[in-house]
Amino acid sequence: MEYHNPVLLKETVDGLNIKADGVYVDVTFGGGGHSREILNRLGEKGRLFAFDQDQDVLKNIISDPRFTFINENFRYMKRFLRFHGVIKVDGILADFGVSSHQFDVAERGFSTRFEADLDMRMNRENKLSAYHVVNQYSEEQLKQMFYRYGELRMALAMARCIVESRSQSPIVTSNQLKAVLHKFLPPRHENKILAQIYQAIRIEVNQEIEVLKEFLIQVPELLKVGGRLSVISYHSLEDRLVKRFIRNGMFEGEPKRDIFGNYEVPLKKVNGLITPTKEEIAMNNRARSAKLRIAEKI
Repeated sequence: MEYHNPVLLKETVDGLNIKADGVYVDVTFGGGGHSREILNRLGEKGRLFAFDQDQDVLKNIISDPRFTFINENFRYMKRFLRFHGVIKVDGILADFGVSSHQFDVAERGFSTRFEADLDMRMNRENKLSAYHVVNQYSEEQLKQMFYRYGELRMALAMARCIVESRSQSPIVTSNQLKAVLHKFLPPRHENKILAQIYQAIRIEVNQEIEVLKEFLIQVPELLKVGGRLSVISYHSLEDRLVKRFIRNGMFEGEPKRDIFGNYEVPLKKVNGLITPTKEEIAMNNRARSAKLRIAEKI
């Protein structure tokens, strides 16, 4: 199994400020690169819990008595940690986005490069797939999806085109979807627009924004005072939510102030935004859009 080199590996794990006997969580296990680095820094009494809903990652499981793997969506982080007797942790790491493995396996349907059935499920046991979204969502639902998650200005026209086409026959494969939306894909910008279309559908299929919000809300409850959150995002929708939650402890509105006029928030940012070096991007193209933010429980 080929998985990507971990993005911002040192910086992300450094951000956790690892204690040798601490308890840590990697909610996006994937190829296990970040988890292995955390384990390298833990002592014999340290513990690491890792989450991933994708069955493919089971071949990457680490054999280490300090390591526990949980084959579930990290939106259920708190529930499953409590099942394992863990109430508070010293650090939580998240590397969002799709793994290189998922992009490179054609039948998963994540990549614009391959002809494949419309799928895009990170957990292949889920009922909702890209096929269902493209063929059963209403024109309004498709428009909102393309506009919100793909930031596509032609969202309404694209949605209408899909609805008209599928009324003749279902849209089953990636090439059929490209053909239906061909007039929106000028050669100079085809790859960029296709990436936005695929991103929108993938986010909808996997409920990525809802999952991210549910995850972030659990973070202050789980972290010990002084515990760290280290998060890598790959697109502006995710990064804006992470940045706002770290700053305000909420996604909308303003936090309460105490009697002195200071904001009451659960986290404080540590350092500023961290992005990959030119050298890392040259070695790992996936890193080009990565943004790392680190926060500490107050």
